[in-house]
Amino acid sequence: MHSSLPPRHLLLALAVVAIWGSNFVVIKIALDALPPLLFAALRFALALLPAVLFVPRPAASWRNLAAYGVLIGVGQFGLLYLAMRSQISPGLASLVIQTQVFFTIFMAMSLTGERLRRMQWLALVLAAGGIAVIAAHAGGSTTLGGLMLTLIAAFSWAAGNTVSRRAGQVNMLGYVVWSSAFAVPPLFALAWVFEGRDAIVAGLQAADAATWAAVLWQSVGNTLFGYAAWGWLLARHPAATVAPMALLVPVFGMTASAAWLGEPLPAWKLAAAALVIGGLALNLFGPRLLARAAMLRS
Repeated sequence: MHSSLPPRHLLLALAVVAIWGSNFVVIKIALDALPPLLFAALRFALALLPAVLFVPRPAASWRNLAAYGVLIGVGQFGLLYLAMRSQISPGLASLVIQTQVFFTIFMAMSLTGERLRRMQWLALVLAAGGIAVIAAHAGGSTTLGGLMLTLIAAFSWAAGNTVSRRAGQVNMLGYVVWSSAFAVPPLFALAWVFEGRDAIVAGLQAADAATWAAVLWQSVGNTLFGYAAWGWLLARHPAATVAPMALLVPVFGMTASAAWLGEPLPAWKLAAAALVIGGLALNLFGPRLLARAAMLRS
C-alpha cells in the first residue's frame, strides 16, 4: 500500500478527473442538438452495447443492478441533462452535483444510526453556504429550477452509491455496463412521452459528427474508461489516497467551461466554488487531521 500515488498512477488519476470534469462541456455540446432524455438514453445504450457482450456480469443481484441503473440513468443523468439544457451552466453543474457526498453521508447514517460529527457539520455548513450563494445569484444561465434539478440529480447519485455499496465488492466496470440495461428502456420511454416523436426525430437529424462524438465520449471516455481506470486505482491503493483526487472534478469542470464555452467566473461564483470544495475537503481530510492531532497529544 502506498501513502502517495506513483507518477504514472497519479497521471492516470488526473486524466480520469480531467475527463469527468471537462465532461460537462461535452454534455453541453450534445444538448445543442439532442433532447436531454434522448441523449441520456443514447449514452447508456452505447455504454451497454457492445460492452455487455465482452464484460462479465458482476456478482450482484438483478434487483440491485436494476435499482442502480434507474437511479443513475434516470435520476442522476436524466435530471442533470434536463437542467443543463438551459437552466444551469456546465461549470456550476460540475460543482453542485458534488453535493452527492453529503447526501451519501446522510443516507449511510440513516441506515447505521450514526450521528454527524462536529467536523462533518462544519463541512456541511460550508458546502450549503456555497449552494446558497449560487441560489442568491440565480437568473440568466442558472435558475432556481436548474439548481433544484441538479441537487435532486446529486441525491439520486447518492442513492445509487448506497445501492452499489450493498452489492459488495464487485467489478465496477461490469456493474456500470450491466446496470445500463435497466437505464435504457425507461429513458427511451420517458423521451417518447415527454419529448415526443417529432423532437426525437428532429434531434437525430440535427446531430452532426460533434454531437455523436460527444455521445460516444460520454459512454466510452466518461463511463467505460473513467470507471475502469478509477476501479483499477482503487484496487491498488487505499481509498484515502485515491478519493481526494475527485475534489479536482469541479475545478476542471469550471475551468473547461470558462475556456471552451466562455462561461464567466465572477467573484460570487468563485466564492461558491471555494465554499463547496472547502466543505468537501474538510469532510474528507478533517477526521484524519483530528485523529492525527489526538495521536500527537497522546
